[in-house]
Amino acid sequence: MPQPIYVTADIRRIEQAAGTVTPTLMERAGAAAAELAARLASERGKDILVLAGPGNNGGDARVVARILKESFSRVTVATNPSEIPQDAHWGLVVDGLFGIGLARNIEGDYARLVEFANAQSCPILSLDIPSGLESDTGRVLGRAVRATHTISFIALKPGLLTLDGPDHCGAVSVADLGLELNKLVRTSAWVAGPELFSMVLKRRPRNFHKGQAGSLAILGGASGMAGAALLAGRAALKLGAGRVYVGLLDHEAPGVDPGAPELMLRHPDDALGQQLDAIVVGPGIGQGERAETLVGAALASDIPCVLDADALNLVAENDDLRGACARRRAETLATPHPAEAARLLKLDTAGVQADRVAAARRISKELNAHVVLKGNGSVIAARDGHWFVNTSGNPGMASSGMGDVLAGILGALLAQRYSGESALALGVHLHGAAADELARAGAGPVGLSAGELIEPARRLWNSWLASAGYSQR
Repeated sequence: MPQPIYVTADIRRIEQAAGTVTPTLMERAGAAAAELAARLASERGKDILVLAGPGNNGGDARVVARILKESFSRVTVATNPSEIPQDAHWGLVVDGLFGIGLARNIEGDYARLVEFANAQSCPILSLDIPSGLESDTGRVLGRAVRATHTISFIALKPGLLTLDGPDHCGAVSVADLGLELNKLVRTSAWVAGPELFSMVLKRRPRNFHKGQAGSLAILGGASGMAGAALLAGRAALKLGAGRVYVGLLDHEAPGVDPGAPELMLRHPDDALGQQLDAIVVGPGIGQGERAETLVGAALASDIPCVLDADALNLVAENDDLRGACARRRAETLATPHPAEAARLLKLDTAGVQADRVAAARRISKELNAHVVLKGNGSVIAARDGHWFVNTSGNPGMASSGMGDVLAGILGALLAQRYSGESALALGVHLHGAAADELARAGAGPVGLSAGELIEPARRLWNSWLASAGYSQR
């Protein structure tokens, strides 16, 4: 089943809706965490330090300590630095200082406890969320515990998955505490992964031709940036688009791409004039008058469209283009990185990163588009209000051309008539998963190049189809 994500307000509603249960939610949480703690500590020795804060998270920590004392001879509960034995050699630190209700920077003795935990070489288990991490945003509040393991109670929270969250959480597990969440509070957010979209994959019958695989136009490639449009085109070909027209603004660009001679290189007007099932506009397009005209033509069409790179910057600067986007009936996909999102929202980048979920959802509403806010834990906001966090990908993707490859993948999926929401969730996860495959094979993360992602993305895509029973024999 897809993994649901709940914001703090919804977790509080779930706790209230659950009412009085036996054992209590705190007892259930403590028992689940103690079971994991015992496994972690058994690998390192029997001295366990439990850091307990003032609220419910501290209450969970005390339950953990009580249960562990039944099996471990040395369990120390500390609420301030003076209570920590200086000569102990810890096999495990349990972080139960602050949970999902934290809304201020950690200071004073609690800050020193965080620093002490981070200085240890043993496993660190955080209860619900690493102390100091804002649960709805993944933002560090002054300082935060860097856990090796986090056990999230009831459900995942967005702060575990995006921004700084993945660098502080370590291995994340979920203890649902025996609650049937959908009967208490329905979610509108999920982790983007194969479990989410396995039911929407499309089977190709044997009696199939390239027209059924869709025709895609990619508009971009101004002088000195033709490679961006060609990368998008190559990705679209390998992800199954039947025909790919690349409309290059650079008049001096070659008439054929030697790396992918199947691409049909055209003048942009000619590419846009074909019978199309999808359009990608933006890779290498620049910000001149010609680029603005092409973005306007794409938005004026009734064809599903991906807005990428400078197409987004043009929309941000031009109220007419913004209005044309908001009025579109056809599906629109927008793929901003944080700086592009900041321009669209008239904010600075820090303002976007302070609440990535809110930023993505606001762009989606204002542009009437499905939006992915790229970055660590990319946030996907569908225009029906659903949203997702993608957990695939690695730091090797911080290199030129990655967004162009993603745009091509998305264009290919739209051309094959996937819905905008499905195409975005599928494509973003696939893009990151391909980078992860390369990293596992030793081709990254350092030095990973965008074009390298295309082949593993194709292999993964076909393996997903096969695992869903759609392989051809």
